[in-house]
Amino acid sequence: MHYSSFATMNSWYGPWGGPFASFGFLFLVLIVWSLVWKGLALWAAAHDESKPWFIALLIINTAGILEIMYLYIFRKGLRKEKKETN
Repeated sequence: MHYSSFATMNSWYGPWGGPFASFGFLFLVLIVWSLVWKGLALWAAAHDESKPWFIALLIINTAGILEIMYLYIFRKGLRKEKKETN
């Protein structure tokens, strides 16, 4: 391969160029989104003293889906059960 053709190809398909230019930004947004929800869900599970949920949320990566479900669906059910038993 001639150097000039390599330089042209490299500038088009480089890590932040060409058709994949927005992929890096979208990946960064996905990481931040996931970390925010994971942090909130882990804090809530620790605050509720729910060890199984804490371990599951820590190990399983679902881009925030499981974390959002825990915070808005499963956590409410756990709180109602605790109030009824107290």
